[in-house]
Amino acid sequence: MNRSSSATTTGAQLQFTLRNPSMDGPWRWLALGWNDMWRAPVYSLTYGLVFVAAGLCGTVGLWWLGLESIVPAIAAGFGLLGPILAVGLYEVSRRHESGEPLDVGGIVFVRTASVVQLGLLAFALMFIFLVWMRVATLLYALFTHGSYMPLDRFATFALSTPEGLTLLAVGSVVGAVLALVVFAISAISVPLLVHRDVDAMTAISASVQAVIKFPGPMLLWAWLVALLTAFGIATLFVGLVFVFPLLGHATWHAYRAIVVER
Repeated sequence: MNRSSSATTTGAQLQFTLRNPSMDGPWRWLALGWNDMWRAPVYSLTYGLVFVAAGLCGTVGLWWLGLESIVPAIAAGFGLLGPILAVGLYEVSRRHESGEPLDVGGIVFVRTASVVQLGLLAFALMFIFLVWMRVATLLYALFTHGSYMPLDRFATFALSTPEGLTLLAVGSVVGAVLALVVFAISAISVPLLVHRDVDAMTAISASVQAVIKFPGPMLLWAWLVALLTAFGIATLFVGLVFVFPLLGHATWHAYRAIVVER
């Protein structure tokens, strides 16, 4: 049986219901996202390449500064910003759905329906990312007594000492909590703000409601996103060339499956 909840925007007075996806919904979103990616591989894979290249440049810069030991924390935080970085991918899927042609300018400079509100949500996600980085550096300093190590020494420390294992455990718990918060507020809110003129609080509320009311499929979706993102990072970011656009397109289809306008 499908459950639903309703929400009404302020200003535009757009009404919509939240439809309960089935447990196979997340797999279907991935399949649709995969289809979108290969319908326009130049746009999708170039998008992935650009962000992977930016991540690699940042990694090289940290290595050059002797701060390579914080690279894992930044890599883990990538997922916190992913929903807002994928705006161009949502636009590609939207155009596929509506039969509109693709063009570089329209994908790079997406004309979102709620520009200011999307900016507010982007600010919130960036704030959470900065909180994560601050917590990660404080935990690092606490357990390593403020000594920055080369990445190979840090890996040995983290995997073979009581302090390192405790650091991994505490950092994983904190990171998981922040990731769940970000998922709850952004699972469908970002594509909703791209697509419709609603305020940020309405979009965030709809996203949180979807996670609370439909925990089975939404937590499965969160697990798939985390698993695929971890795979992309574990391949030294190369896998993210494919994973990032796949998840971006699939997120659009998740939004379209859950949010039903009235």
